[in-house]
Amino acid sequence: MDKIELIRSNRKSLAIEVTRDLRVIVRAPMKMPEKEINGFIGEKADWIDKSLRKMQERQENQPQGQLLTPQDIKLLTTRAKRVIPPKVDRYAKVLGVDYNRITIRMQKSRWGSCSGQGNLNFNCLLMRAPDDVVDYVIVHELCHRKEMNHSDRFWALVESVLPDYKEKRKWLKDHGSELMQK
Repeated sequence: MDKIELIRSNRKSLAIEVTRDLRVIVRAPMKMPEKEINGFIGEKADWIDKSLRKMQERQENQPQGQLLTPQDIKLLTTRAKRVIPPKVDRYAKVLGVDYNRITIRMQKSRWGSCSGQGNLNFNCLLMRAPDDVVDYVIVHELCHRKEMNHSDRFWALVESVLPDYKEKRKWLKDHGSELMQK
């Protein structure tokens, strides 16, 4: 491992991210001692190495000449604005939750997000995924309206709406990087 970037913020837990450009970013709470952070990095060293190798492999195997044009992105965004809001409405009723704004845009690393104010963001690249995977991302984000975490209660809520959510989640994990290639 070369250099590890440390970002401190008002978060409660530690997280490690390996980016597409092969950077390792560690996110940590403001006041967490460096010794504790370094211990965490040490525990995750194998995972970091494996992730770096996998990301390097993806870069080497990425098909050239299949980049999305601005026109492609505009078409995906337009389609997402037509497809996603009715699905959000339907699943919000099933879950008994409300939400504020829905935003669709091109994102580099996220499929969706839900803010504390109930604003939902979705990646236009979801339009390149199977329909049931799009449903999973929507349900996932809407479940954050009840559980703003990924606790057992959160996953039980997702499962109550989509009993086979693990298959969709695995599909996204296995194929997501192909969809993200811009």
